[in-house]
Amino acid sequence: MALKKNVRQLVIPGAFAAFLLYSLAADLQFGLSAGGEFLRFGGEMFSIVPFAFILIGLFEVWVPSRVVERHLGSGAGLSAHLWGILLAGTTVGGLYVSFPVAAALQHKGARITFLLTYIGASGVCRIPMTLFEATFMGIEFTLVRYAVAVPLVILTSELLGRRLERRDFLIAR
Repeated sequence: MALKKNVRQLVIPGAFAAFLLYSLAADLQFGLSAGGEFLRFGGEMFSIVPFAFILIGLFEVWVPSRVVERHLGSGAGLSAHLWGILLAGTTVGGLYVSFPVAAALQHKGARITFLLTYIGASGVCRIPMTLFEATFMGIEFTLVRYAVAVPLVILTSELLGRRLERRDFLIAR
């Protein structure tokens, strides 16, 4: 089983690299464009993720588990959804930073329900995205989007979180 997983982990990147080399040799514009986007996205990711991991490491060391458990743990009420949304609004780097933060929060005792609110809100409620959207689409559009999206994020995180908690689901570290 492990050998099969290792082979799969090598075959897909290898096939992509072969496709990019073929595109370069054959001047295939679609492949060249895909390679350029891959490099652009990779550069953007590598400019944010290392700093996020440093901050997550500091969070692991400095923030006591009892603080996270009090605000996002089993005893936390609906206010935990608000904490998740506020934390998500300040998260820089999009979802590829939100998932490691969610894993760190779970390690400190946060319930999966509130982690799902945090992850969902990370895609909807980030402050820079909200300011950009309000500037170009108007504040009315942004308020309507929040009025629709935030309750749906909370509702789906409650439903999915309860189901996953019954199955003792954990985010893999």
